[in-house]
Parts: sequence; C-alpha cells; structure tokens
Amino acid sequence: MSTFFKNLIKNRVMLLMVLPGAIWFFFFSYLPLAGTVAAFKQYRFSREGFWASLMKSDWVGWDNFKFLFSTNDAWLITRNTLLYNITIIFLGLVFAVGLAILLSELINKRLAKLYQTGMFLPYFLSWVIVGYFVYSFLSMDRGMLNQMIGWFGFEPIQWYSEAKYWPYILIFVALWKTIGYSSIVYLASILGIDKSLYEAAMIDGASKWQQIRNITIPLLSPIITIMTLLAVGRIFYADFGLFYQVPRDSGTLYSVTNVIDTYVYRGLKTSGEIGMSTAAGLYQSVVGFVLVMISNYVVRKIDKDSSLF
Repeated sequence: MSTFFKNLIKNRVMLLMVLPGAIWFFFFSYLPLAGTVAAFKQYRFSREGFWASLMKSDWVGWDNFKFLFSTNDAWLITRNTLLYNITIIFLGLVFAVGLAILLSELINKRLAKLYQTGMFLPYFLSWVIVGYFVYSFLSMDRGMLNQMIGWFGFEPIQWYSEAKYWPYILIFVALWKTIGYSSIVYLASILGIDKSLYEAAMIDGASKWQQIRNITIPLLSPIITIMTLLAVGRIFYADFGLFYQVPRDSGTLYSVTNVIDTYVYRGLKTSGEIGMSTAAGLYQSVVGFVLVMISNYVVRKIDKDSSLF
C-alpha cells in the first residue's frame, strides 16, 4: 500500500470532519470559477440553460470592464470603496482588540459572557433589519434622534438628504454590527496566553496597562496580522447591505454611499448585463488577490511567523 493511502486511512476521521467544508468550497467557490468567462462575453439568455447560453454568447474581450472605468463615477466609487474599507478595517481592529482585552479583564465571568452575547447579537441581524433600526432613529417625522433634537429647540435634520453625515453613520453602524463578532477571535487568543507570564509581571510590579502593552498585545500580533491580511483581500469589496439598505437607496446620498457593489447592482438592474457584473466581481477578486500577496510578502520579510504562508 502506498504512503498516500496509508496517510488517508490514518487520518480518515479528520478528513471526514473536513469533508463538508471541502464540498461547500467546491460547489460555491471553485465550481463557479468557470463562470468567470462571462466577464469577456456579451451574455444572452436562452432556454437551453446557463452554460449553453454562455457558450453561444459572443466574445467582447475587455469591453465589459469599460463599464467600471469609462464612466464619470469610476473614481467616486473606487474612492468610496477604498476609504470606507480602510477606515473600517483600522477602527474595527482597534475596537475589537480593545473589547477583547476588556472582556478578558472582567473578574465576573458570567457578566463577561452576558456582555459578550449582547455584543455578538448584532452580527446575526440582517442589513434589512438594521436599516429599519437606523430609520427609526433618523426618520424626519418620527425619528428618535430628531425628537431629541427638537427637545433642545433645534430644527430637525433631514438625515436622508444630507450627505455630509453619512460617512460617520455608515462607519458607526458597520462597527456596531461587526465588532462583537471580530472580538471573539482575539478573546480566544488572549485566553490561550500562559497565565504565568502575567503572574511574573505582577511580581515584578508591572501595572495592568504594562501587562497589556508588553504581554497581551505582542502575543496577539500574529493573529492581528493574519486577520488584517485576510481583510485586505476584500478591500475592493463593499458590504452591499450596509451601503444599500441602511441609506435606503437615497439618490441624494450617492456621492458618499455609492461603492463598487451598489454601482454594479444598479447598472445590472437597469441593463441586465450579466457580463458587466461578472467583470466587476473578477476585477475585485484579482485586485484583492494581488493585495494579499503583496501584503503577505511584506509581512514575511519583517516577521516570517506572522505571515499567512
């Protein structure tokens, strides 16, 4: 029996555990890769099915990519996508690590679990529900925030017509929804740190802040680096629900809420061009892949143990 089959039999239990995830990745991540050829075709529907229609569609080369780059909105949507993602990645990292450290320092562990569950819950809410939550605060007539402003004698604000407020609103909502989930990874890493390190630091007279700065954060740096590298891979992707559902697709806010994903969706809704949306997705994936490779190369040069590969 060959070494391959011996290893297969030896690790059969672990391989069976991995099998459902591998099947999911095959059908939803690898198999659809064949459909990226639609980015270079003028896809036309027919009754023969997707693949038959794709094969019969005419080649158009790079014409579908001009949909993103030949319009006046190309710079706007690229700028919004990048700036929002950079800000959310940075602030999300800072707040998630800070929250994990605070939860790990709570003496009452039952209370810590209660806080953790409360901050974890928003992650499971759909953006449609979150959009209605935001609307209940920002509605012109019955919004809670406008009512509070009225109590102090000020005029209500037309939130869904004033673009200047929305960069802050969107970033706040994104952080509120995702920080609790992100902090779980860092909290698990903190709980895995050897407690004797803190005990030795306490004996040496180190304050709590010194313990965090010299023990917790340095030992968290590998997982922080890996999570940041994974986030960089999706820096050209925007959370569609955040930028479409929360602002309620208000046209007056497009200057600050229009990102690549919403722009492609609106273009697809009006034109029905599958090839254009496929080209946008391929563009985002390729750029994300290149950024991950470059970032990982830089990290590997600085600290090989903190890189992805």
